[in-house]
Amino acid sequence: MTSATSTCATRRGTTSAIVFFVVGIIVLTGLCVASLVIGSASIPLGELWQVVTDPTDPIAEATLLGLRVPRTILGVLVGAALGVSGALMQALTRNPLADPGILGVNAGAGFAVVLGVAFLGITRIDQYLPLAFLGALLAAVLVYVLAALGERPPSPLRMTLVGVATSAVLIGFSQTLALIDVETFDRMRFWGAGTLADRPGGTIETVAPWIIAGLALAVVSSRALNAVALGDDVARSFGARVGAVRITVALSITLLCGAATAAVGPIGFIGLMVPHLIRPFTGPDQRRIIAFSAIVAPVLLLGSDILGRVMVDSELQVGIVTALVGAPILALLARNTRAVNL
Repeated sequence: MTSATSTCATRRGTTSAIVFFVVGIIVLTGLCVASLVIGSASIPLGELWQVVTDPTDPIAEATLLGLRVPRTILGVLVGAALGVSGALMQALTRNPLADPGILGVNAGAGFAVVLGVAFLGITRIDQYLPLAFLGALLAAVLVYVLAALGERPPSPLRMTLVGVATSAVLIGFSQTLALIDVETFDRMRFWGAGTLADRPGGTIETVAPWIIAGLALAVVSSRALNAVALGDDVARSFGARVGAVRITVALSITLLCGAATAAVGPIGFIGLMVPHLIRPFTGPDQRRIIAFSAIVAPVLLLGSDILGRVMVDSELQVGIVTALVGAPILALLARNTRAVNL
């Protein structure tokens, strides 16, 4: 009787997960279409196909193919990168409050790019990338080392506090450099707030291979992360190579956060919120969490970007909207002890 009840519960959980995944794909598809038609120059939904196949309005064609389509594709890529990197960080550190924004990884990548702009004169997205990767990696290592001083392994709360402090310092230095050289950093004002709009040509082609590589590493390491979540000794008893898993996951996080930050600037809360939102449907299985994060995080990012287009006349940057939306959602999640403890 107990076994039959457990089997039924497992089937219900699997069915709920499949339904949630399919609904997520449908919602993401709808938001992609909405992202193409909504903006300062609206394109009627009924004319969308005509603009693509038989354009008669050059302004609508330029708006759709030159601006909206790249913006939407970039939103899906960056959303998946931020959501999966957040899930990986929470699994790797066993810290439910871990997030690339909170633990200083995004701030480190952004600070390295700002240094490059200020002192090396770099201006292209392909020049941002190596600095963003290096900055993300060094910031993650710095936060872990500082948090581990006097407490090994560092507690989730200690890592969170050190990460928040490190982020504040790095962001402060970045803003100081931007204020000192206003003319150079004027074109980076929106990038510093986190934006999908008006990104330089070639951005998608430059960051997509790195994001795809980071997602592939995340999928490869997801099964081993389930064992690592049980503790290092238990993971080794199951045959998991704990050190190799950590290096692989750290490399994946670096690629995902570095590429996302180089492309659109630092965006917070996505990596923190998404794993908590989906765990009630996926449970603690990292394979499901990573797959669902790759779908739900772009939904959150694209939805925030569309909301920013209609909130004010001149558009609100998506990094600001995710903070406005993310803070109350995080507060609600924090009240749900079951979600936090998963």
